[in-house]
Amino acid sequence: MKQFKSLGREFAMGSQSKELFHNHSKEFQLLINSIGDSRSKSEEDRIVFNQIQTLKTQLTEPNISNRKFKEFIITLLYIEMLGHDASFAYIHAVNITHSDNLKLKRTGYLAVTLFLHDNHDLIILIVNTIQKDLKSDNYIVVCAALNAVCRLINEDTIPALLPQVVELLGHSKEAVRKKAIMALHRFFQKSPSSVSHLVANFRKRLCDNDPGVMGAALCPLFDLVTGDANSYKDLVVSLVNILKQVVERRLPKNYDYHQMPAPFIQVKLLKILALLGSGDKKASENMYTVLGDIIRKSDSSTNIGNAVLYECIRCISSIYPNPMLLDAAADVVAKFLKSDSHNFKYMGIDALGRLLKLSLNISEQHQLAVIDCLEDPDDTMKRKTFELLYKMTKSSNVEVIVDRMIDYMISISDDHYKAYIASRCVELAEQFAPSNHWFIQTINKVFEHAGDVVNIKVAHNLMRLIADGFGEDDDTKSSQLRSSAVESYLRIIGEPKLPSVFLQVICWVLGEYGTADGKYSASYMTGKLCDIAEAYSNDETVKAYAISALMKIYAFEVAAGRKVDMLPECQSLIEELLASHSTDLQQRAYELQALIGLDAQIVETIMPPDASCEDIEVDKDLSFLNEYVQQSLEKGAQPYIPEDVRTGMGNMSSFRSEDQQEPLQHGLRFEAYEIPKPPMQSKVAPVSFSSSADIASVPEASYSRETHHLSSMGSASEAGSSELKLRLDGVQKKWGKPTYTSSTSSTSYSTSQTPANGTAQVDDPTAVNSKVRDSYDSSKAHVEISLEKQKLAASLFGGSTKPEKISSTSHKVPKASASAADRSKGSKTAGVPDEVAMERKIRHPPPDLLDLGEPTVITGPPSVDPFQQLEELLDPSISSTINHNAGAATNVLDIMTLYAETTASGHSGSGGYSIPVNGDNLNLLYDLSSADIGVASAETFVTPSPRSVNGSNAKDSLQKDAFVRQMGVNPSSQNPNFFTDLLG
Repeated sequence: MKQFKSLGREFAMGSQSKELFHNHSKEFQLLINSIGDSRSKSEEDRIVFNQIQTLKTQLTEPNISNRKFKEFIITLLYIEMLGHDASFAYIHAVNITHSDNLKLKRTGYLAVTLFLHDNHDLIILIVNTIQKDLKSDNYIVVCAALNAVCRLINEDTIPALLPQVVELLGHSKEAVRKKAIMALHRFFQKSPSSVSHLVANFRKRLCDNDPGVMGAALCPLFDLVTGDANSYKDLVVSLVNILKQVVERRLPKNYDYHQMPAPFIQVKLLKILALLGSGDKKASENMYTVLGDIIRKSDSSTNIGNAVLYECIRCISSIYPNPMLLDAAADVVAKFLKSDSHNFKYMGIDALGRLLKLSLNISEQHQLAVIDCLEDPDDTMKRKTFELLYKMTKSSNVEVIVDRMIDYMISISDDHYKAYIASRCVELAEQFAPSNHWFIQTINKVFEHAGDVVNIKVAHNLMRLIADGFGEDDDTKSSQLRSSAVESYLRIIGEPKLPSVFLQVICWVLGEYGTADGKYSASYMTGKLCDIAEAYSNDETVKAYAISALMKIYAFEVAAGRKVDMLPECQSLIEELLASHSTDLQQRAYELQALIGLDAQIVETIMPPDASCEDIEVDKDLSFLNEYVQQSLEKGAQPYIPEDVRTGMGNMSSFRSEDQQEPLQHGLRFEAYEIPKPPMQSKVAPVSFSSSADIASVPEASYSRETHHLSSMGSASEAGSSELKLRLDGVQKKWGKPTYTSSTSSTSYSTSQTPANGTAQVDDPTAVNSKVRDSYDSSKAHVEISLEKQKLAASLFGGSTKPEKISSTSHKVPKASASAADRSKGSKTAGVPDEVAMERKIRHPPPDLLDLGEPTVITGPPSVDPFQQLEELLDPSISSTINHNAGAATNVLDIMTLYAETTASGHSGSGGYSIPVNGDNLNLLYDLSSADIGVASAETFVTPSPRSVNGSNAKDSLQKDAFVRQMGVNPSSQNPNFFTDLLG
């Protein structure tokens, strides 16, 4: 990929070198030159678009020469590299991987590895080709296939290629063995379980005759040692011997880089040894000699030599410490810090920070160099130096370091790093605070200048630390700490634009400990809190903390038996909050008002002083009310009914939650629909007709289906009342060839689910090296060190006093003693006749078959059954028989009258009623509309009105609609004019 990028850059520069273009056509040269000469992105897009259109035509031409095809694929690579889409030609790149031409095959493999990813749909097409090429006699073809394996094979296709890749570990060519190890490493990264039995192969490859194969085996071994170092302790001796051979230059000269023997193999070996020697004295002792040889023999005049030295220092800082190696590492760090390069200085600061974990005295010989880095204009260097200062902080230098960090925090504008520095300052202040006064002042500075970006947890920790104090053993120091906090916050209140988080801390501390020592009166403290609430009236959180602080102060006064004199401004504030739109502020105001009027003993029980860290037991089951509930039930009170039972929406809630999540899934579904279940057996007795004389002439088969579905309506309604189910009987399939269901299933579906336009309705080191110090001072002899720097160095690195740490007790977690009570959910059942009556009471207009708008989802009861209407039309007595239990008879819909009115008006759309027609009942309606129908003893002829000039014949529309639906066509919102075009 890097070669193609460099090639593209040379092309874009408009190079006319003959060596560059001698293998390409004139058209390719013109394309590269035109893109390089384009002056805007739009011009480049236009050129690329035209080239894509040309390539689409050229790739479909027959008999394309191999040279031309290769050029086309390279052109497509260049187009994709520029950020344009060339997915239309991916299949062509896959096809040329099958070619017998070596150049074309390698070009195809290169293209697919850059075009496709491991989960692409076309990967399956090249697995066979890779399997065949892995068995090829030409090792170049095998290497090309192994390159594709490392890039494209996913977890599903690993078993198909794993045996052949393992077999290639014994290939005669070292290039093939190296790439086979790389492929196995990729398999391990994708699916560790699939190659867990082949881990021994990586150990064997360490003894390979070729250094390249051995170096390739170090990469998977590093991953394995990172996961479980104890299982590979036996490799320490072997790895040390390999590293010793590399350092002694026993490898071929072609592995040297800038006269450094195999530096990349050295770096990888040092990383593995650092993991294996961590905390293991025996393993570390085997490494001491070779690590000392690397430090002595490495060339520090080149970047790669310094890289090896840096990795060696990292290894020394990770293994069991050795004083001689620590002194040697300190010499290397001194060289890094004296360098004029910022990169070497940065590397020296990082290495010094690692060595500080083993010996804090190492930093003293580099104190002036650290101060120079602290004043460096490079912001990255400053940040790295502050990390070093954080690691070397102790009680003797905490004041200087924290003050420096706060000054730097004020000067930067990066909110993320400002929050990071603030958290570091708070942490150091909590651990090494020399006095309470300094601690409070430091935290105040942090919140004052970075309160908006400080994590809210820092504020909570501060409040908990002030509340805990020095624990129960030393109450005097705890009270002094709290009094110091109160005094400092009273001075800060007058400053403008304090952060919200800081104000919350101030209000909480003033409310808890403002009047605790008796120095300040309650009226004075409440007045200050009212001033905060008025000054930050737009911040509801600050107002809430202020009103809660007022409540605490007044509660402490009432509990102490003192008279509460509320200031006028406090009274006006409470009256304002009583009418606040915020329910939280309103509730706090009402609680304050009620608390003042209570007895002193009750108030002391409700608001005990200095009890912010006490555990609060919450009875979630309200068991203290059990006696009251039992007495009420004995007196005749109704038992509690859960909300889901009261509303009768127990089943609907889960259904709607699933229905709301449904649109979030945008992927295609490939699973098949469930097989439609047969209709449930009817529980309603079959309807008998009183007289055969009143029945019109209807075909027997159609009539039996109608009565069967009319009787099954009751059972479907009963099942739907207890659990909402989606019936898929007769639903047209959405995948595959368009088909339509049989007449029986369509009839059954039409009675159970009301269709709308053919769509079913669905309701995340110990010693200091004086030699280094003398060399450093001699190199800086001509530079006069200022008095300020000398004082700063003395404050940072000199002096040792015992730290006075603030003990922070563990945060007490409230105990939760709650036992969840099981609540039973009830379900209502209704009789079958009541369900039928309800269905007939709630009538909706029949859906219009030719209405091509979006379907409307109806969550109510099913619509009117057209077959039941027909039976009521034929015998009005059926209506009264079915609705006998409901207590009232409903009007029978005269379907023939509706048909006559629709025909006369000439509207077959949504203007009037339309008859739901599908399959079987089409002939029935046709016969009913065209034949003479005898009702009772009188003979009445219903003659359709002549067809309107502007309208359409309803009978013809119904016939055409049924015919189209039998062909598997349904109306769709994507093509609203489909029926109009189809039916003319």
